[in-house]
Amino acid sequence: MKRLGSILFLAFVSVLITTLALVIPANAQDITPESNSPNLTLYTTYPSLVVGPGETVSVDVHVRVASQAEVVRLQISEVPEGWTATLRGGGKTVQAVYVQADSEANLELRLDQPKTIQAGTYRVVVTARTPNASAQLPIEITIKEKQPSRLSFDVDLPVLRGSPSTTFRYSVTLKNEGDDEITVNLSANAPRGFQVNFRYGGQDVTSLPLGAKESKSITVEAQPLVDITAGSYPITIIAQGNDTQASLDLTAEVTGQPSLSITTPDGRLSGQVYTGRETSLKLIVQNTGSAPAKGVKLSASAPSGWTATFDPEVVDEIATNAQSEVTLKIKPADNAIAGDYMLTLRATPTQGASKSVDFRITVLTSTLWGITGVVLIAIAVGVVMLAVIRFGRR
Repeated sequence: MKRLGSILFLAFVSVLITTLALVIPANAQDITPESNSPNLTLYTTYPSLVVGPGETVSVDVHVRVASQAEVVRLQISEVPEGWTATLRGGGKTVQAVYVQADSEANLELRLDQPKTIQAGTYRVVVTARTPNASAQLPIEITIKEKQPSRLSFDVDLPVLRGSPSTTFRYSVTLKNEGDDEITVNLSANAPRGFQVNFRYGGQDVTSLPLGAKESKSITVEAQPLVDITAGSYPITIIAQGNDTQASLDLTAEVTGQPSLSITTPDGRLSGQVYTGRETSLKLIVQNTGSAPAKGVKLSASAPSGWTATFDPEVVDEIATNAQSEVTLKIKPADNAIAGDYMLTLRATPTQGASKSVDFRITVLTSTLWGITGVVLIAIAVGVVMLAVIRFGRR
């Protein structure tokens, strides 16, 4: 009785193992290439693909032989019902390929789906044979509805602030949220006077490819090309590819900046002074910038031994497109000889760039001694004439 039970148990285990051996391969489709000889290899870089319904599938297939040149026969030994499968090489359908020793040949497996197909996973098997070896390449094709093409933008700082000479740089992330690679064209709508460039990888670009679900970081540069007034300037960037597009609104906050100049009432940057005497010259300090110039300090670089002061030395404020009159008081050194000298005049606001200008000063000899000489000569002439008149009568 015990012996009969043992026989029945062993029979049950045997049936169970046989059943599992049949069921497991049916449920788990192996996509590992199979080869009966190391001399023949059949492979593809992407043995499992996901495509949309109705999409033509193209798979690169590589055939490699090791020891000697071979003519390799090819066959699509398994293909889903309703599908059309062809192997192509050199632009034509092929059934065999000649492969040099220790080399490989590249083919294309083209798969066309039936008009009506349900989502799921399908299996295609390519078989290669030589007189002495064979190899199989299983390929797994998953059919499912793909995400439609969609682009999106992301930016950390959409509002930047700077002066009229600032280049506004925005760090932007562009993402392709679809399941297909697309080429994206980039453009911008900017206020007049702004130039907008897109940079990727250190180079200016107007378009770039984006793979499925891929994101790329680009830099958007907005540069004012003309003098602009303070204010907020909206900039819209646009990415367009296939049937989808995305836009992003940016803002350039331009802060005011004074711009000073120094001149004279008649526009000439020159003047005349006399040795040993202080001379006053009128100057005009103008502000042509986009913001008031506050606390404008005036200074001068003069030759050694000279004095140069301003009245006033500090101008509290010069409004936009306004001017202020100041007096430059210059006294040359006592030993200065006649000739031309150069002074550097400078106006520096508390905020903003300073402005300097070269001012030519011509030193003239004082006419006091000349007048004195003329008077002495006249006196001498008078004395001589009186002496002639008086003694001439005797």
